[in-house]
Amino acid sequence: MIVELVTFRTPPGMDRDAILEDAKSTIPRWSANRDLLRKHYLLSEDGQTGAGFYIWPSREAAEQGHDAAWRAAVEKRTGAPPVIRYFDLLMLLDNETGRITEWDAAGTPKPVAPPSSVAAE
Repeated sequence: MIVELVTFRTPPGMDRDAILEDAKSTIPRWSANRDLLRKHYLLSEDGQTGAGFYIWPSREAAEQGHDAAWRAAVEKRTGAPPVIRYFDLLMLLDNETGRITEWDAAGTPKPVAPPSSVAAE
């Protein structure tokens, strides 16, 4: 399992609302990509840097999703190329569902039993 962090300069003159509207326009593209498992849309506190946090089944899927045409479009829109980093997703702690999942090197998920809580005395 691969996590991809994509950062880019926000387009000049855009405020948070405009950046959010621009992000919404990408939803059809990413919803149609069956390899993409999850995407988080991020904005730095100063509004100067946007980011996407993606979860993919493989690096190949991530690279196909962010091909040369996509990179060129980002650079044209923002004036700078995106910066892309890849990470091996080792484990996910989901406090909303109470689940912990780890992945082996082949990307196979394995549920992990949460640690037992210590009872108050």
